[in-house]
Amino acid sequence: MVAPPPERMRVLVVDDEAPARQRLVDLLRRDSQVTAIVEAADGLAAVQTIQEQATDLVFLDVQMPELDGLGVVDAVGAANMPLTIFVTAYDQHAIRAFEVNALDYLLKPFSDERFEAAMNRVKARLDERSMHEFGQRIMKMASTAQAGQCWDRLVVKSAGTTRFIRAVDIDWIEAAGVYVNLHVAGKEVLYRASLHELAERLDPKRFVRVHRSAIVNVESILHLEPISHGEFDVVLKNGSRTRVSRNFRAQLENRLGQPL
Repeated sequence: MVAPPPERMRVLVVDDEAPARQRLVDLLRRDSQVTAIVEAADGLAAVQTIQEQATDLVFLDVQMPELDGLGVVDAVGAANMPLTIFVTAYDQHAIRAFEVNALDYLLKPFSDERFEAAMNRVKARLDERSMHEFGQRIMKMASTAQAGQCWDRLVVKSAGTTRFIRAVDIDWIEAAGVYVNLHVAGKEVLYRASLHELAERLDPKRFVRVHRSAIVNVESILHLEPISHGEFDVVLKNGSRTRVSRNFRAQLENRLGQPL
């Protein structure tokens, strides 16, 4: 199959010092893959931009007044951040930066060569993501060509490895922003699909949606606990629990074949 074209990048530059922003902007303008550059002079503006605009990459200063770079990550949520390169004059922040999944770390003053090395890491990650998404589209096309066929396993790619998770091994699934967390054998696995998509593709005889943010494997249910006003808690065999909302109660009743 033909690989997708190189990723085009929309980049956000965040720094409270104008000369520092300009240095990055000048370097980014040399890159033909960078199609748009947006600037933010403080952490609050950065949070708003990330939440409201599609952003592929952010150069994020660590030390800023009011809300610093790490505060921006906390406000947006590490899982919801674009690819992030921290920029700072103080190397003591490096460990914390990588703890929040920063792709790279530029220590001021940095050379053009060091900047290029960071951008090469970004492009490699974007190419990897592009190939993954391209592969997912091909897989989806193949699966939808077979009408009525449910997914019996999910392909999870992370840190250069590919895992195959059997659907029957999933205890329950919860929404995590635009993606989901799969709960498998007491562990959480991030899967890059929406809860709605999984509800459509998993076997309805085994999986039932019980809440706008949760799907459970019926075989993993231990018992139900009434809460109030027609709502229940589903208690699973592994001790986890999630809520059955009134809006989705009928779906569970239909699957069980009897009223709750």
